Amino acid sequence: MLANMIESARESGVEIAGIFRYERTVMSGAKLLFHDLFQTSHDLTLIKKYNLPEIKCKSANSEAFRNYILKTNADIIMVGTWKEKLKKETFSMPKIGTVNIHPSLLPRYRGPNPYMQVILRGEKKTGVTLHLMDENLDTGAILIQKEIDILPSDTGKELRERAFTMTREIASEFFSKIQSEVIIPIKQNENRATYFGNIDETIKMLDFKNKSSEELYATIRALHPWLPCYITIGNHFLSVNPYKVKIETPENKSMAEALFKTIQGSTANEAPQTLGRAGEIIAKDGKTRSLTIVCKDGKALKMDGLKLWGFFIRPFTGIFIRNVKLS
Repeated sequence: MLANMIESARESGVEIAGIFRYERTVMSGAKLLFHDLFQTSHDLTLIKKYNLPEIKCKSANSEAFRNYILKTNADIIMVGTWKEKLKKETFSMPKIGTVNIHPSLLPRYRGPNPYMQVILRGEKKTGVTLHLMDENLDTGAILIQKEIDILPSDTGKELRERAFTMTREIASEFFSKIQSEVIIPIKQNENRATYFGNIDETIKMLDFKNKSSEELYATIRALHPWLPCYITIGNHFLSVNPYKVKIETPENKSMAEALFKTIQGSTANEAPQTLGRAGEIIAKDGKTRSLTIVCKDGKALKMDGLKLWGFFIRPFTGIFIRNVKLS
């Protein structure tokens, strides 16, 4: 997000008074030096490429940061993916204001990491919102807002990447407008507001007996790339590849059975209502490292590319799956 804000500011002819990387607030000097030498971010590459001034503070609420804003006489502070809650003494300093970029269609999905939340809840659309900062989280007046479609196969990773791309577009529009016209802030409608905090990480342990196939598939996609999801078999855990999951339905099974019986010259039975009891393993394939497990709704998740958790036993995933007993 920071890289896209830098590029959009330059494209719009805005003077960048300083860049404050979040890494400086959470890393010691030695750790940051090591990080910059061996894990150079795109943000730092742009800072060096364009010879931009870097703000070297430990907090956006520090006197050092506020003095920097005063010294540079900054018009706007742009905030994106920042975990500190800015105090009024900080966000009220710039002449025009402090603008936050939030990856949802505010006032809906306030709070951290809405990428996860919108997929978990089956939303079809999300977006990016530029809004003024105030004393509360994600509640300030809206300046610009744009929608993003959520695709059925999207993981949190793809959704976040599209949000970053939209950030560049929406920030460029803001920088252009602020120089030539008046932007009227629109107060958020509190009747439509929703807030979601940090997720309960226990949902990464997939519960086939109590969750539907759609719920589990949404969880697997939403948590990627931050948290891998796991299948529990005895004392072992298998991580799930979010790009190799398919929902199997009773209808698909009945169609295959009907075709087989037609070829054999027999009459097909009525379509089964379920593929089995919730939690049952009904198919396996050691070669593709695949398991198919029935969910609460009678449908099943077919998951290829599974991996045993544990560095030393991971290479034996295929052998482990071949020895798994079908229910």
